[in-house]
Amino acid sequence: MSFSGARIVNGHRNQQDGTSVWPGAGSNGYSRSNIGAKLDGYFDKRELPMYKDKPYNYSSSRRRPSWQKWRFTLGLLLLLGALLYWVGIFSPTSTKAKVKDTSKGTWSWLSKPAGPRLDWDERREKVKDAFTLSWAGYEKYAWGQDQYHPTSKKGTQMTPNGMGWIIVDALDTLMIMNLTTQLKHAREWITTSLNYDQDQEVNTFETTIRMLGGLLSAHYLSTEFPDMAPLADDDQGAPGEDLYLEKATDLADRLLGAFDSESGVPYASVNLKTLKGIRSHADDGASSTAEATSLQLEFKYLAMLTGEKDYWEKVEKVMKVVDDNGEEDGLVPIFIYAHDGTFRGQNIRLGSRGDSYYEYLIKQYLQTSGEEPIYLDLWNQALTGVRKHLITYSKKSHFTILAERPNGLKSDLQPKMDHLVCFMPGTIALGATGGKTLTEAKEAGKWGKKEQSDLNLAIELTKTCWGMYKTTATGLAPEITFFEIDNPPRSEADGPSTPPADPVAADASAEWKDDYVIKHQDAHNLQRPETVETLFYMWRITGDEKYREWGWEMFTSFVNYTKLEGDAGFTSVANVLNVPPKLRDNMESFWLAETLKYFYLLFSPVDLLPLDSIVINTEAHIFPRFKLIRGLKTGWERKPRDKDGRLVVEVEKKSVEGTKQEADAETKKEEEVKTRKAEVP
Repeated sequence: MSFSGARIVNGHRNQQDGTSVWPGAGSNGYSRSNIGAKLDGYFDKRELPMYKDKPYNYSSSRRRPSWQKWRFTLGLLLLLGALLYWVGIFSPTSTKAKVKDTSKGTWSWLSKPAGPRLDWDERREKVKDAFTLSWAGYEKYAWGQDQYHPTSKKGTQMTPNGMGWIIVDALDTLMIMNLTTQLKHAREWITTSLNYDQDQEVNTFETTIRMLGGLLSAHYLSTEFPDMAPLADDDQGAPGEDLYLEKATDLADRLLGAFDSESGVPYASVNLKTLKGIRSHADDGASSTAEATSLQLEFKYLAMLTGEKDYWEKVEKVMKVVDDNGEEDGLVPIFIYAHDGTFRGQNIRLGSRGDSYYEYLIKQYLQTSGEEPIYLDLWNQALTGVRKHLITYSKKSHFTILAERPNGLKSDLQPKMDHLVCFMPGTIALGATGGKTLTEAKEAGKWGKKEQSDLNLAIELTKTCWGMYKTTATGLAPEITFFEIDNPPRSEADGPSTPPADPVAADASAEWKDDYVIKHQDAHNLQRPETVETLFYMWRITGDEKYREWGWEMFTSFVNYTKLEGDAGFTSVANVLNVPPKLRDNMESFWLAETLKYFYLLFSPVDLLPLDSIVINTEAHIFPRFKLIRGLKTGWERKPRDKDGRLVVEVEKKSVEGTKQEADAETKKEEEVKTRKAEVP
């Protein structure tokens, strides 16, 4: 059936968003129809798959030599055919969901009549059931493969010998869920089959957050929490005690080649064998700002473990280069050139390409136990900039929106939120308390007007993200949501006239849904974790049970509409607006590494991995907080700034220019007076 909740519109994506109607070449790991795959290969075989940091439809625009223009017409014809495949007119890879028999077995709870609610331990077990089903399907149909296509029950590799993309990414989830048998199988594969010595170009960022992060998290949990899925192979003194750390160090040494640019900003990709950094094949060769600045937690933790300062200094230098640009109010454009460390364009957003830059500011401060206040300064400046330039409100119901400025801070506001942006409310709450509960923060005397204001912003943004789920027929959020806003947009200084109530209405006619605008090309759901990530932080920090209830409702929607019939597991959704939905043929690795992990932690006791003792990377991998030891220290300082955050050197330059202009004007006036006097008879 069709659903008429949020306003649904057709239309092409604004090219300033960095997206297009046709999904980009493997940009998120979804394996499309044969025509789609051939079209990708025809235009560019170099694109790297499974990018977390790009929206699903990401496609880079590239100019082509004139002799290739004949290909453009053919490309358009192929594009039309591929688009018809994509929307499902005759595509074999988008299928209608089959009705599942939930009357018996593990999933019988879905069909039970209303009665006593499951307690939180029982709900947590249901999440584990979803994970084990997903893992078992992967083990049966795609073991050792980097990508899993559960609808067609097959896997594919990203490199000739595989990267362990799904296995390594899920290691710490296996440990947290105490799945010893599955962990043993994964560890055996890593021991015998994982080899990063491959002549293969890989994305620097994705490989760092998923593979390096996954290995480091597995090392941390297996050594500090030996009762989590205990294995004798990694016990202290056992031959395989340092397996995860050894693999992590080998991979990190290969990734370091990406930093060998003139500026120190990492190239978008690196060859694992030659150790050569490779500029982006798109975007005029620029690296993504978020990707270049979201490697720090991983390499800093490895530096602490090994004592190798090079890891620390490489990633730290990136932060200095970025900050030395002196961007207004701490908000940075989403592309940066590796060769000179300057930004490309003026696109400002906290969605794809920008998101985790801001996330890693506050998390770097927390990772080193508050001993690097420079990152707290950066975070506070950026958050102030967000509130000044990017916060607005929906037209009717006054939902808080974290919008975009595609052409710079002086340009028009675009009322658009990627689902990726929904990491931000939880991160704001984390920054407000440092990971302590609200009660603990107040008792410690570390609570004031600013902290309360930040938490209030987090609460309102969480409502907006939750509304993305409540406004669709499936109860699953689209990849991108637009909003109806006033013209001109109201800023946070104006404030909403009436803060909205929690979006709970289930009927399609609820008035608040009119503020949400979902375009057909944005209506897919890739099993992303950002909203449940925020719910986890909000629950842990505020103690408000509603965030767990919202999470349970979300999880139930995933089970209802993404679980496949049989033993293949779960898959992503082509359109969240219709019931039953069409399904994609891909299980993202972050479904296991992040989404299900956050659901599990949301329903777990709060003493499981307390927030004030850990820091979680942008792929939900768990690292400890630590003190600056082994000679590690902050090796840079910010350039002086004025009260408005502008570089002092720029202020002085403008002052000098202004003085010179005034002097020139005065000289011109004097010359004009002399001329007039000379003309008098």
